[in-house]
Amino acid sequence: MNKDLSIVAENVSFSFGNASRLSLRRHPPVYVARNLSFSVERGETLGVIGFNGAGKSTLLRLMAGILRPDQGAITTNGVACLLSLGTGFDPNLTGRDNIITGGLLMGHRLKSIQERMDQVIDFSELGGHIDKQFRTYSAGMRARLAFSVGVTLTPEILLVDEVLAVGDAQFREKSKAVMMERLKSDTTVIFVSHSESEVESLCDRCLWIDNGEMRGIGPSHEIVGMYKHARRK
Repeated sequence: MNKDLSIVAENVSFSFGNASRLSLRRHPPVYVARNLSFSVERGETLGVIGFNGAGKSTLLRLMAGILRPDQGAITTNGVACLLSLGTGFDPNLTGRDNIITGGLLMGHRLKSIQERMDQVIDFSELGGHIDKQFRTYSAGMRARLAFSVGVTLTPEILLVDEVLAVGDAQFREKSKAVMMERLKSDTTVIFVSHSESEVESLCDRCLWIDNGEMRGIGPSHEIVGMYKHARRK
């Protein structure tokens, strides 16, 4: 793999099985990713847009290694961390323990995680809730913890799934400011959002997928413009 590339997807397809739970008859597989091929350069920020159910979140999970493609391959050059509403966190562990397990999965040493523990907790603004079980958290609290872990214990590849849209206005603004810092660094960022303005302002390029298929990839303003036009039809 070219050292200047962080992610390479080659003819990636993924489906959610081909058998009905209520019937023994086999059905055609439902594809949420079909023949996707693209690459992301190291340090680049790539936006991913599409209608609901287009396959955006599934694509991030394929990049993170949570899902494996039925066909093709996704190769990552570095550790990828997925920021979504608590994906990968253990609901029975406390927020504090999930910071440790999340950091270890990102490749950090325990000592390094412990040294930055207070920084993660302070950014999350969870206060005493940090020592409560993750399953007791609201969606906004889960997003805060996931985002705080990802931006404080910085991975080489950051996969962001609508996290900036959750929480109060003050936390969203703080999160966006930190994201801007990450975008100026060597961190590779894949950013899924329903906000076309965020994608245009934050991302170098944009990938538009529709029903699991790639409709276009290129400069953000061009692809977002094509997407807006299609949405108005």
